Amino acid sequence: MDKVKAQKYKPELLSPAGSYEGFLACIKAGADAVYFGGRKYGARAFAENFSDEEIIKAIKYAHLFNVKVYMTVNTLIKEREFEDCIDYLKPFADAGLDAFIVQDIGLMRALKRTYPNTQLHVSTQAFSESIYSFDIFKEIGASRIVPARELSLEEIKELKACSDLEIETFIHGAMCYSYSGQCLFSSTLGGRSGNRGRCAGPCRQPYASSFDNKSFPEQYILSMKDQCTVRILDKLIEAGIDSFKIEGRMKSSEYTAFVTSIYRKYIDRYFNDSKDYKVDEKDLCNLESVFIRTKIQTGYYLTHSSKDMITFDNPAYASKNESLINRIREEYIKESKKAPINGYCYIRAGEPIMLFLSYSDKSISVTGPLAEKSVKIVTSEDSISKQLNRLGDTPFVFDDLIIDISPDVFVPVSIVNDLRRRAVEELLNEL
Repeated sequence: MDKVKAQKYKPELLSPAGSYEGFLACIKAGADAVYFGGRKYGARAFAENFSDEEIIKAIKYAHLFNVKVYMTVNTLIKEREFEDCIDYLKPFADAGLDAFIVQDIGLMRALKRTYPNTQLHVSTQAFSESIYSFDIFKEIGASRIVPARELSLEEIKELKACSDLEIETFIHGAMCYSYSGQCLFSSTLGGRSGNRGRCAGPCRQPYASSFDNKSFPEQYILSMKDQCTVRILDKLIEAGIDSFKIEGRMKSSEYTAFVTSIYRKYIDRYFNDSKDYKVDEKDLCNLESVFIRTKIQTGYYLTHSSKDMITFDNPAYASKNESLINRIREEYIKESKKAPINGYCYIRAGEPIMLFLSYSDKSISVTGPLAEKSVKIVTSEDSISKQLNRLGDTPFVFDDLIIDISPDVFVPVSIVNDLRRRAVEELLNEL
């Protein structure tokens, strides 16, 4: 894709969430979409993952900010699990989940047939690498493919030119030594299958080796350096990749937030001025000090294979920059992003109390009991405002709140609180 065409689109920034806290953090940091797993059938069985209630809550919250939500259902499904899997996903499809990320071809067909309004994304675990596989997945009903990570940038460009399916690729995070979706190492060695979400990470262990009658001491010969593509992000944008995916559902909320914020910064920088795209060394330094292995590389985009992609000496994570971690917590985790709403509360003695809320192009109203004429205690405008502003862990904050109250009424606090709770719930449902 040339730069003229590239300017007509903006790639999606897709962030991982291993917990609800991490989900909130990556939205505040600027993600366009978020992916996570539920308590079943995801390829990260040892992540904290989301409860059923949290998934539905996350879908509603994300859609307030036009952020999409994708759910990983990317293990291979056993025959006895099939019906349970389909039933398990129903509440999330009904709640408006944007897409399932799937590896199992049989499950793909069943999900497309059962939940046609939820998009189907083909997981990188399906190791799609050619236009032939793209055509098969399109026939099944997929709208997006996450191809094998081992493809070069030129190969991705060719696939993009030959298919109208969206392409999503990884831009940052841990990488497997084995070919995408084809590793049986953990399963063979210890009975924990990566295709069932239970990889034990044997490639991160040291191994002695021998070659041509020579023996070599233990080294981390299978442990790949972490991927970081900030320096080549302009090339990835110009290739026409539709979605940039950050790896890391097993990592912390701080990692999720900070990495998302950095890639948000540089995607926006490119579209503000593509000719002056350059990366601040301080940002690279900070990226390397937040939950990343001791060395980084750009993946297979520009490199076919190389010993420079392997850690050899030390696969451990770099020491953390505590001052940076604290700043990330303050900026992205301490408080979640809020949607600014407008409110109008009408209170007159002998008339029903009414509360109106609006956000974007949606508005609702709720009605309470008749307001009582004051005998001794008068309810003030400030006291009503104080109670209505107690939005707590709701996704809203008042941008403007008008209290239209006569000076001769008494309204119990419990009535105001009930009015607020009902109004917030109705506005969420309307949205």
